[in-house]
Amino acid sequence: MRWYRQPMPIKLENVGIAVRDLEETIAFFTDLGLTVMGRDTVSGEWADTAVGLDGNHAKIAVLQTPDGHGQLELFEYLHPDAIETNPTLPNEIGMHRVAFSVDDIDAALEIAAKHGCTPLRGVANYQDIYKLTYLRGPSGILVMLAQEVKGH
Repeated sequence: MRWYRQPMPIKLENVGIAVRDLEETIAFFTDLGLTVMGRDTVSGEWADTAVGLDGNHAKIAVLQTPDGHGQLELFEYLHPDAIETNPTLPNEIGMHRVAFSVDDIDAALEIAAKHGCTPLRGVANYQDIYKLTYLRGPSGILVMLAQEVKGH
């Protein structure tokens, strides 16, 4: 007899991203169509314990995609000081990118450009199924935008 264990119920809540400037990052993502669900400032023993940083103090905002399924939690650290790093490259191990499907990639890129964000190389066509691109958003966040090509 083979032992079978039911999978534990699990649901993705959000993707958390530490940012240099919370307001700049909120403006970028809300212009792309996300909605601010809430804002807070977190600190105290519970925050220290949860995150594993002594004196943890951060401004946060939770943003949601229009379909209601995806959320980003953005953090701007007040203490300890945020640590500047080189922006992640697409082939580096670790937290990679946040990806969004859009109805009109050209319109989304126009919005991104207003924030000084342009594709790393250009817009690619994947087998006439998707047009997609990576761009560098606020705080060096890698953002993938993908538009399904009509007829697929």
